[in-house]
Amino acid sequence: MKKLFIFGMMCLMALSMQAQTTSDIDDYVDLGLPSGTLWKDKNEEGGFYTYEQAVNKFGDKLPTKEQLEELKNKCTWSWTGSGYKVTGPNGNSIVLPAAGYRYCSGSVGGVGSDGYFWSSTPYGSEGAWYLCFHSGGVNMGSAYRCGGLSVRLVQD
Repeated sequence: MKKLFIFGMMCLMALSMQAQTTSDIDDYVDLGLPSGTLWKDKNEEGGFYTYEQAVNKFGDKLPTKEQLEELKNKCTWSWTGSGYKVTGPNGNSIVLPAAGYRYCSGSVGGVGSDGYFWSSTPYGSEGAWYLCFHSGGVNMGSAYRCGGLSVRLVQD
């Protein structure tokens, strides 16, 4: 009886682990990009992150500058009034909200009109690359690492 109980518990644990793995994969969207990069279907909770916080917490799940450029250049961007619907070559899409940004001083701006997303790629000794947008378009830029930006994770 004891062996049956232990076997049953091991089966439940294995099923639970499989469900967690499947759930994690389901959180990512295949946009059909040439690199094969999958994009998470929502921003990371916690609001704005400094560059160091983002890199330390998310590591290699933070997109590189190249992955952000691929998203910018290979997808169709449609303004929703509060962000962008980003549709990949295969027709799948994600939504990037205009969550704004936090200045190094701590004040917040651009909520509802601008979106800023960190890359993992440094820019010089004090900056890092990011993707930004407003209703007029989408660009790449660099910012001081002390600023707070949104984070959208990727999976290779």
